[in-house]
Amino acid sequence: MSNTFRLYIKNAKQVVLVCNSGERYLTKDGMQKLSVIENGSLVVGKDGLVKAVGQADTIASQFEGASFENVIDASGMCVIPGLIDGHTHPVWAGDRVHEFALKLAGATYMEVHQAGEGIHFTVEHTRQASEDELLSSLKQRLRRMLRAGTTLVECKSGYGLELDTEMKMLAVLEKAKQSLPIGISSTYCGAHAVPKGKTVAEATEDILKVQLPGLREKMVQGELKVDNIDVFCEKGVFDLDSTRAILQAGKDMGLQINFHGDELHPMNSAQLGAELGALAISHLEEVTNEGIAAMAKSKTSAVLLPTTAYILRLPQPRARDMLEAGVIVALGSDFNPNAYCCSMPMVMHLACVNMRMSMNEALAAATINAAYSLGKSHSHGSLEVNKQGDLLLINSSRWEHLIYQFGGHQELIKYVIIKGNIVYENDKTMGY
Repeated sequence: MSNTFRLYIKNAKQVVLVCNSGERYLTKDGMQKLSVIENGSLVVGKDGLVKAVGQADTIASQFEGASFENVIDASGMCVIPGLIDGHTHPVWAGDRVHEFALKLAGATYMEVHQAGEGIHFTVEHTRQASEDELLSSLKQRLRRMLRAGTTLVECKSGYGLELDTEMKMLAVLEKAKQSLPIGISSTYCGAHAVPKGKTVAEATEDILKVQLPGLREKMVQGELKVDNIDVFCEKGVFDLDSTRAILQAGKDMGLQINFHGDELHPMNSAQLGAELGALAISHLEEVTNEGIAAMAKSKTSAVLLPTTAYILRLPQPRARDMLEAGVIVALGSDFNPNAYCCSMPMVMHLACVNMRMSMNEALAAATINAAYSLGKSHSHGSLEVNKQGDLLLINSSRWEHLIYQFGGHQELIKYVIIKGNIVYENDKTMGY
């Protein structure tokens, strides 16, 4: 083993591993008892992977004589895994701030949608935007997420609803992967809405006969690397049969199933996802007891989005019922023009207050379980040896301050580190 390492973080008040036995996800009691080392240290190698984590004195003697590219004395601070955002729509043009006023005045999501606003408004603007314009705004949004502690983020297409714009959005995500340190899991979401002037059947046929074959070609040629397939399974959008056909076609292409379900109406999306072996289903505000049981059995994760329920004044997702049933609960910000939130610490706070999750459950849901929802929990989501060295240094003696101080993450996050590299350092000294 080389005697030079990328990063040595020493003497942290707490190092929160989340889990320490190679677990791919946590459920029930496992989410309540996170693995924490008091007075700990951590070493990341030049390959970007964690080489050692443990008691400060043990690590100090183990690495005596080694050299490090970076040493951080974390006395009085806490180390936690980088946060993982399990659901975002960050590639778009066209601001929808005017819609917020409509919603505050009482308009429902579907009323806004049917009036040609909502997704359709964004589609119109995104189709017109150039790749460079979309990339510029995407990078700005991803940098904001990074500063708020997100080190891996799921990013969807879905504001094109036809081949060219969907491929343009996925190409923009590909360029962002090359130019930013944040990890990106790309999702094809051509079935985000039924395009104006088309029926569900026509939209489904276009996806199966035109969009997916076009995507397959670009993936085979190595132009795009797409991880997941998504459909908005909802009354007035894509019904169960269309959703099944599209998701199955994506699965046959090697894409992981990770879709919107049971948000505004109980559609039995959860049962469909379980039947298809879905990796994840998002929203689930209207999931049934049968759906919860099916997801627990199939190990399909529930990506809950407390921001959406909060902004749209919907019933909160039944996090407690899911947790008690043994569902793998993850969290996402649902960042999009309808729910403009870049901060996973604020999402965790909302999950605790509005969905009655504990702080430990919320952190597990925003780390190891969010990693599982993206098929990445073997490499991300906890601070274990041979996992990627993605972590945050919290300028506080207890990690819980990151959730407790609502909106306080801007002062609390001292460093954001990806693969052992410091990608953001927050120096708040004002020099007064």
